[in-house]
Amino acid sequence: MTTTAHPEPAPEAAARPAPADRHAAAGRALLDWAAAADGELPRLCLVRGGRAGGKSHLLAWFLAGAGADGRTTVHATVPAAGLIADSVAWELGRQLGYGPLPPHRLLDRVAADARPLLLLLPDLHLAGRGPAGHAPADPGTLVDELLVPLLRLPHVRAIVETGTTALLDDADPHVIDLGEAPWPDAAPPPAASEEAPDADAAALLAAVPRTADGRARWDEAPPAAREHVLDATLGTEDGGIAAGSLLADPGFLLYGSATAITAALHDPATVAPAGLRTIWDRAAPHLSGSAADDLARAAVLHAAALATSATLTEYVRPLAERHLWTAAWAQHDVPAAAHCHLPQDGTLLVADALGRLHRHDAGTGGRTGAVPAPAGLRPFGLAAAGPEAVLLFDGSGPLFPLTPDEEGPAGAVLGHIAAHHGTAALGSAPSRPTALGADGRSPTAVVGDAGGAVHVWSLTAYQPLPHSHRLHRAPVTAVTCLRLPDDGLTLVFSAALDGSIRLWETSGEPMAGPVEQRPALVTALAAADTPAGPLLAAAWNDAELHLWHLTSGTVRTLPLLYRCNALTLSPTGRLTLSGPDGLHTLQLALDRLWN
Repeated sequence: MTTTAHPEPAPEAAARPAPADRHAAAGRALLDWAAAADGELPRLCLVRGGRAGGKSHLLAWFLAGAGADGRTTVHATVPAAGLIADSVAWELGRQLGYGPLPPHRLLDRVAADARPLLLLLPDLHLAGRGPAGHAPADPGTLVDELLVPLLRLPHVRAIVETGTTALLDDADPHVIDLGEAPWPDAAPPPAASEEAPDADAAALLAAVPRTADGRARWDEAPPAAREHVLDATLGTEDGGIAAGSLLADPGFLLYGSATAITAALHDPATVAPAGLRTIWDRAAPHLSGSAADDLARAAVLHAAALATSATLTEYVRPLAERHLWTAAWAQHDVPAAAHCHLPQDGTLLVADALGRLHRHDAGTGGRTGAVPAPAGLRPFGLAAAGPEAVLLFDGSGPLFPLTPDEEGPAGAVLGHIAAHHGTAALGSAPSRPTALGADGRSPTAVVGDAGGAVHVWSLTAYQPLPHSHRLHRAPVTAVTCLRLPDDGLTLVFSAALDGSIRLWETSGEPMAGPVEQRPALVTALAAADTPAGPLLAAAWNDAELHLWHLTSGTVRTLPLLYRCNALTLSPTGRLTLSGPDGLHTLQLALDRLWN
């Protein structure tokens, strides 16, 4: 379906409506399309027109007032100029509350979400990165990989600016046309001229300062060289091979254009060092978002490269260690369902997806031994009473004691806790355990259940009943606790399916409002008393890690490069994460985080 925001052009210029009238008509047409009932108009609206014809002004005007009506509310806006499908998907995912996801995973999340969505993509006709003939340089690649599949979902609508191109014409769109005047579209300036691409690439490289032994100083390179040299190199003869020298330079990976590197690595013809594509898959979604300065970018690259590329790891380490956090070690080959610190022992107890238990050195992540585990059990939570006594939470609900002597004191206490929650779950479905957490430095555990309640237990002293309180109206997804012996306090933190985190100091009533509430889910919690004060760490399923300084109430947001099922935090600021992508530890700069 095609409509125009102005009358059909007459041979005489005077027959055209005045610009102000044309823009007013376009605004009314866009509002009418957005407010139309389901099925009345196509779910795709194209905004067409020549360069400087008012398209950007129209979209900015619409976006500014989009929240006035539920049908016109824009849920995500991504200017597409210079971006590829992955970059657009990462930003759409962030704005929709899923975190930065590649296109195929974003499509799965939007399909499962099923809430009505209105997306706004200015400058689609200027999308793409790299030399002509390179698939990521073609806006049609973004259309085919992301937009068309999104528009197949019946709850998704989109407003897309396409200039004077034919992009998405075959999708039966509703069209608002602002006309050709005053100028036709101009293509984005290429990184290398068509006449002499080799010369342009050479000129950009020549502008990069060098050390005495000839190494490029990318930290001192002109912005144009950082931004365009890879595109220019790819545009030369045998560019895929020539670009390999840039991608093998850790300085360029740190300071070069992240979008250009992402686009280049999408082409199988681009020669890249071993492991770089894996590293870049981990880092690039965060380099496109939170890593806004050199130290942050170095920390992300260091965390992504650790245990994969020694060269890149060592190059960025000095900068990464000056950041607010830095990766300490990584064990990518240890997919984990849960882990915990063993008290009074520098050891991590790790459960894998098959239910096997292993000990790992907390300082290096290296495996030090195996622990016999009950057959058929799939632990999704661990709480240690001691080096040999652990309470296990099976993902299906039950709790199990694991001790060398089931008849001994530890076995009796843990067995009683497991039996209590097993009996409660049989009597009431909301009492089924859904989360298990502990204070890693004291024998205290907390159990969350499907009814939103939390239950605090000593893991070493017999209690007939737990100290309990209902903190949520939705099932609990993560719990932890923190004892502050000097103050005589026990702090319990819990998160639930409603996206909230709540705090309860067990000698009183819970805090009236949530510590935090977001349109995302908490997958793991950890707390510790550190020299900087008590801290709470929360891993969210949108690839964010939040650190709360409980005394001041301030929060820091860190990128989550890896999926996280469990967290532990030491008093020295060592934060260990485990999940399907392995075991990873970060060192927090406690003296700088809150300054």
